[in-house]
Amino acid sequence: MANYKSAKKRIKVAERNRVQNSLVKSRARTAMKKVVRALDEGQSDVESLAKHAVSELDKAQSKGVLHKNAVARHKSRLLKKVHAAAQA
Repeated sequence: MANYKSAKKRIKVAERNRVQNSLVKSRARTAMKKVVRALDEGQSDVESLAKHAVSELDKAQSKGVLHKNAVARHKSRLLKKVHAAAQA
């Protein structure tokens, strides 16, 4: 356990940030899963789900939770699937 007051505070802050970052990541992953599930089931609202997923990924990037290149990769792969389904 930490002895200094500043170290004790950092432990609290780090835990609070860890929980918050976990929520942001979870929202982004859930949004991506919903898009993939909608594509598999052939639902018609895939475009709006994809838009929401991209928004969640961008929020995670702006908050510093996910790296910008990782977000770009996820968006690229997701939208490639959406566009392929629209063409078919």
